[in-house]
Amino acid sequence: MLVNPNTSAATTRMMTVLARRALAGTGLRVRGVTAAHGPAMLTDPAALRAAAGPTVAAATGPAGAAGADCAALVVGAFGDPGLADLRALLGEALPVVGIGESALAEAAAEGRRFGIATTTPRLADTIAAHVERLGLTASHTGTRFTAGDPRRLAACPPALLAALEGAALACVRDGAEAVVIGGGPLGDAAAALRTRLPVPVIAPIPAACRRVTRLLAAKATTETPRPPSPPSPPSPPSPPSPPSPPSPPSPPRMPPASPASPASPASPASPASPASPASPAGPRP
Repeated sequence: MLVNPNTSAATTRMMTVLARRALAGTGLRVRGVTAAHGPAMLTDPAALRAAAGPTVAAATGPAGAAGADCAALVVGAFGDPGLADLRALLGEALPVVGIGESALAEAAAEGRRFGIATTTPRLADTIAAHVERLGLTASHTGTRFTAGDPRRLAACPPALLAALEGAALACVRDGAEAVVIGGGPLGDAAAALRTRLPVPVIAPIPAACRRVTRLLAAKATTETPRPPSPPSPPSPPSPPSPPSPPSPPSPPRMPPASPASPASPASPASPASPASPASPAGPRP
């Protein structure tokens, strides 16, 4: 699902067409949802902050990502309003990506230096902070802005294309090896500029779609159960052990002879008692 943080239904339709084109052949369908209230165009920090709540509401409401057919969610504004909140709410259930972070990460891939061309000079500090949060400041050659009112440029596609081409060429002169066209509503101009610049042009909506396909592929890999391992072949039966030879019969055991008791020594003869002396015979009567 692609949610448009501004309230322009025409912008939602245009971004949905670009997303469907980028996802052609993947089997993924794209459903666009427009914020019910909030700014019509995000041209300054206050408008970007004001769009965060309606973006979350549109993405999580009855027509939002709560449906069982929603595989991923794309926030369709370059400043990624509401992205952190949506990840906190839905990140465990499905991939949630912003077109801004996706385009910047793709532009800086493999250490490539990149510039940003866009129509909203009031968002200069906000864009620089976004680049810094992603850790890409060292690769950022700078942001170049078109002159004039962004709303008037958006209302005249040929003027918008010419102004963006000038800003993008200025990025190339700054040393950019790739140029990000900074804005979801600038998707048609970004597609047209791909053949007009000597360096790659990174359009945010296709970049977000490519990131979604990678995340879904990674999720499918981690969620696919591994097939069970085949059972181990049975071990061959062990050969029977040969019978043990019979043990020879043991000879009968004789009880040990008791040792002879030593003869007791003869007791010495008692000395004969001396004979009593005879009494003298008395006179006979």
